[in-house]
Amino acid sequence: MTITITAFEQSPDRGRGLARDMPVRWALEEVGQPYEVKLLSFAAMKEPAHLALHPFGQIPTMEDGALGLFESGAIVLHIAGRYPGLLPVDQDARARAISWMFAAVSTIEPVIVEREMAFLLERDKPWHADRLPLLDARVRGRLTQLANRLADAEWLDGAFSAGDLLMVTVLRRLDRAEMLDAFPNLDAYVERAEKRPAFQRAFNAQHAVYLQNSKGAG
Repeated sequence: MTITITAFEQSPDRGRGLARDMPVRWALEEVGQPYEVKLLSFAAMKEPAHLALHPFGQIPTMEDGALGLFESGAIVLHIAGRYPGLLPVDQDARARAISWMFAAVSTIEPVIVEREMAFLLERDKPWHADRLPLLDARVRGRLTQLANRLADAEWLDGAFSAGDLLMVTVLRRLDRAEMLDAFPNLDAYVERAEKRPAFQRAFNAQHAVYLQNSKGAG
């Protein structure tokens, strides 16, 4: 059976490839697995049929035969574990790659998302101006640690892996000029990943949904 994933019918990222289905699409492209995409409205995401797959009413989900999964990181880990191409065969290297997957979603992403939310939801609050430098410092602190670890390597640990896929997915949430310019090796790291054919296919597929919706709205 063909894998089916869910994605936004109208993504709030305006075609920038930042929605949570992007790493799932990218992972499937990297391992060469065909997949279908079911586009959902925000209302449909709260319907019982979708809540049976994703109890929090979000995207993405993935159905792979009888298996239904939610959470993009968990889905990417499943894909990487089931199909060759995103995790090393060597067990120690495999464990390190999985560690980087968790680092991306548990250590790097939270500080980035907290900063994003402050811009989106707190800009009119009296504490925003005082809080923002603290949030910036937290992000830059994590980026400094990551940049030091990456150094002049091409990828985080040997060959490109699911760890790099999730890490780059997280880093792409940052404004490149505002944040990553101060870390040339991280900026180049993201750029290398974005040039991968699998990334380009995933991005173009997601972007096509935005373009189609833009035409419909016009």
